[in-house]
Amino acid sequence: MTDTLSHHLARVAASTPDETAFSFVDHSVHTEGTVSSLSWGQLEGRVRAAAAGLRRTGAAGERVAVVAPQGLEYVVAFFAAMRAGAIAVPLFSPSLPGHGDKLVAVLKDATPKVLLTVESQRPLLTDFRATHGLASGCHVLTERELSEETAHRDAAPGEPRPDDVAYLQYTSGSTRVPSGVEITHAQVCANARQILEAYDLRRGRNRTVGWLPLYHDMGLVVQAVLPVVGHMPSVLMDPLAFVQQPGRWLRLLSEHTGAMTAAPNFAYDYCARRLDPDERAGLSLGSVAAMANGSEPVSPATLERFQAAFSPAGMRRTTMRPSYGLAEATVFVSASPAGEEPAVTAFDREALGQGTARPVDMAAERAVVELVACGRPTGQEIAIVDPVTCERREDGQVGEIWLCGPNTGRGYWGRTEQSEATFRAVLRGEAHSGPWLRTGDLGVWHDKQLYVTGRLKDLVIIDGTNHYPHDIEGTVQDAHPAIRPHRIAAFAVAGGDGERLVVVAEHGRDASTGDISGPDVTHAVRAAVATRHGIAVHDFVLVPPGSVPHTTSGKVARGACRERYLAGAWRTDAGT
Repeated sequence: MTDTLSHHLARVAASTPDETAFSFVDHSVHTEGTVSSLSWGQLEGRVRAAAAGLRRTGAAGERVAVVAPQGLEYVVAFFAAMRAGAIAVPLFSPSLPGHGDKLVAVLKDATPKVLLTVESQRPLLTDFRATHGLASGCHVLTERELSEETAHRDAAPGEPRPDDVAYLQYTSGSTRVPSGVEITHAQVCANARQILEAYDLRRGRNRTVGWLPLYHDMGLVVQAVLPVVGHMPSVLMDPLAFVQQPGRWLRLLSEHTGAMTAAPNFAYDYCARRLDPDERAGLSLGSVAAMANGSEPVSPATLERFQAAFSPAGMRRTTMRPSYGLAEATVFVSASPAGEEPAVTAFDREALGQGTARPVDMAAERAVVELVACGRPTGQEIAIVDPVTCERREDGQVGEIWLCGPNTGRGYWGRTEQSEATFRAVLRGEAHSGPWLRTGDLGVWHDKQLYVTGRLKDLVIIDGTNHYPHDIEGTVQDAHPAIRPHRIAAFAVAGGDGERLVVVAEHGRDASTGDISGPDVTHAVRAAVATRHGIAVHDFVLVPPGSVPHTTSGKVARGACRERYLAGAWRTDAGT
């Protein structure tokens, strides 16, 4: 059995040692970017040397955390940890603003033997370890130090096996004890092949281009693992470089023929809003193979806005591929069919709240909600299940999304009971199928495609009807121009007569003093939510930019926002 990432890297390096493998475009010094690259042979050589050094430290069988900024060194460290027979833990630098507490929590949960970083970050990480009382037996090392210690004879030769845990993928939620999903070599290799098939990617024709952080499941698999398994080059840039100038991402896509990229919905919306006509004029997106849109609900308005903005640059509607996935399934589950435009369907909002997806005409007088289909699974099975009875539901009925396939993770690190409940679920009446992964996501089958309706734990239930937070947040975003897009959290709090709806939203940086302090924004939000959703906003809080908490992957952290609200972090208008 040779289905390991180490085997795939060695195979590719042996067959094409001089071909470019990974390129990193650094925009930190020159705004146009400076490119550095590694060939497959160079990558394999550095990985082998660092892995030998790790084995000499006794890291085999232990956890090795990659705590470094985006770049080629990150890629080397990730593959070296696995080649050494250790369990890699892809994380982020302590310099990432606002996420120090999560980094501490993850490190205490994973208890790594080594923190692998880059030279420039070594003092920062050493101080961070000491300040937060991390285990003294946890060594801070760099690739250079490992390579210098490497002897001519490897300390413990041997390759990882397919069923060995390759890495721990920590979920991005910020309000609970961090959970590290155990992903084996066989599972991540299987998921990479599923992605290659779903997006019709081929060696010699395609490459990956992206800015997603490598500690994020989608960034790690699409931008680091997929190129190795699929034997195709990868072009990386830093997430901050994208945030500063989103046009950099689209220019890289224009420059590299046959590119496949992936990003959350907000990134496409951000590009459509930020790029001016002059920037758009220099783009050429006709050769882009696929743009996976996933990790958060896909907005129909974003699809239209992006297409309208970039169709003059050659953007084809079939290039955008709404997708669904999660860390517990390695990352990828389903995508819209290749060669087809994204399917958008209007459903009766009231019926959807009662658990039935009833299509309606957009011109109908009834309140509707538009959902974007996330296509069909590749190499795995999806079941829509009643989360209480664990029985399969019929097409058109909303239920929890359950998965079964070779890509589902082994469990949560150190959490046997939680792993059993989540990764080894049994469908009632279908005891011979499975085991099934309970995703915690709600969805429905309609017209042979999956529509994701929301998160089970985020539901706002008022008067017996389910309301989806992202649906409410979309309404709030459009209610008044002073509200900052994608910086809104809708959640429920307990009241004397049941759950009540609270909305926290950031105002734009250019909002007027009158908008910030006056009643107009609040009145507009309350009226919009009442009209579209038929419910009252118990409390609306308008906060300064940067106030709404986000996860390390850029999603709004509703749970953390709710905790801050209940702790009295913001002035509220409840009762007014």
